[in-house]
Amino acid sequence: MSAVAKVREKLAKYPHMRYAETSGSIEVRPADENGFTVGLHEGAGEIVVSFEGWHEHFKAEFEALNCFAFGLSESCRLRVGYRGAMPVSWTVEAARDGTWIPDSKTGLLFVPFWRSKRVRYLQNRWLPAA
Repeated sequence: MSAVAKVREKLAKYPHMRYAETSGSIEVRPADENGFTVGLHEGAGEIVVSFEGWHEHFKAEFEALNCFAFGLSESCRLRVGYRGAMPVSWTVEAARDGTWIPDSKTGLLFVPFWRSKRVRYLQNRWLPAA
C-alpha cells in the first residue's frame, strides 16, 4: 500500500478533516486561518512532506508518515517569516517541556530585504499533542 493510501485510510477516521488527493499526493487543509496545509507527495523513490512553504525529503516511508502526522498535531507549529506581505522563510517548531524548539528551516534565496520584517505563527489542532 502506498504512503498516500495509508494517509487516506487514517483520514477516514477523521471525517471533519478537509483534504484533497491527486495521483501520488494528498494534502490536508487547515481548519482555520491560523493553521497550515500539510502535504505528502510520492515519487522518484522518495516522499516529500510539506507544511506550506517548508518541505523535507524522506527515503523511509515510516519517517515521512510520522512527519505528516506531526504537522497535523498540536505539538507542531510553523513560524513564517515575512518581508512586507511576502512569506520568505518557514521554520518548523516542536513543543518540548512547554517551550517551542526550532527543528528545521527553509527559506527563499532572494528576498525583498528592504521591506519590513514580521513573523506569523501557524498551528494545526487536528490531532492532540503526543
